[in-house]
Amino acid sequence: MSELGETVATEAPLTLTVLICAYTLERWDDITAAVESLRTQTHPPDQMVLVIDHNPELLARAVSAFPDVTCLPSDGPQGLSGARNTGVSVAKGDVVAFLDDDAAAEPDWAERLLAAYSDDDVLGVGGGVLPAWRAPRPAWFPEEFLWVVGCSYRGQPPAGGVVRNPIGANMSFRRDVFTAVGGFDSSVGRLGKDAGGCEETEFAIRAHRHRPTGRILVEPSAVCRHAVTPDRVTSAYFRRRCRGEGRSKAIISGLTDGGSALSSERVYVLRTLPGGILRGLRDLLRGDRAGAARAWRIVEGTILTTASYIAMRVRLLRTTSVPPVEG
Repeated sequence: MSELGETVATEAPLTLTVLICAYTLERWDDITAAVESLRTQTHPPDQMVLVIDHNPELLARAVSAFPDVTCLPSDGPQGLSGARNTGVSVAKGDVVAFLDDDAAAEPDWAERLLAAYSDDDVLGVGGGVLPAWRAPRPAWFPEEFLWVVGCSYRGQPPAGGVVRNPIGANMSFRRDVFTAVGGFDSSVGRLGKDAGGCEETEFAIRAHRHRPTGRILVEPSAVCRHAVTPDRVTSAYFRRRCRGEGRSKAIISGLTDGGSALSSERVYVLRTLPGGILRGLRDLLRGDRAGAARAWRIVEGTILTTASYIAMRVRLLRTTSVPPVEG
């Protein structure tokens, strides 16, 4: 009550659903760690959902192990997009957050994500994704390419900065955005261990089209730690992910207007990557022999990604199998 006896309306706090998608028993320990990290949040989620992607054995084990979690099978096509859409369909929170099954959230993760939704025009918020190295990090691995292992990378905006889309391992959106624009497109989602993806990019572009004045923000302090296993620190994996990213971006360009699909990449290629090359060469001059290797990986990764993008775009234009989405 105010001094005049008037009732002061207070806005109800946002509620939160956290969604984890899993597909293999090989990650059971990681899944358990992810769930446990949600149980110890300073702002406990109002709902925890674990979607199992077409693996009955894993589903049965999850139902038994996590009685406080809504565990259910994916009812969509096999792959990450179908599993995410299944989770969104049962979500009750005002905000739906996504945490990878091999990532663990810091205790204040949920609190910091929700705090970033202070303005109504915020459509989504992505957190910081730090690598949890399970093998020594190669000296040749540049900060600019940490996206290869699903982590935050050099060149992203600072806290509160606007991004086209967040990193899928640690992201959130208002639930009403899904109601308005639909779910993730299964034609571009990741399937198992493949190197594709970018379904969050296509979804975010649709969200922006629906609400052009809306913003998607990055909040690096909302941290999760993403496992980087030994198979992901090899040159072969680096090259495969670069090629996969190029192919995925080409598909996104076919589904959207092209300019939206590559808006962030232009700044990254024209500003961030040249700076990384110069940094590597400068490190070499200072006695760090791996500096040249990091500079070369930036060049190699750029060439592989670009070449794969061009090859896929040519293929799609020839087959016209991916019609543009009507705006």
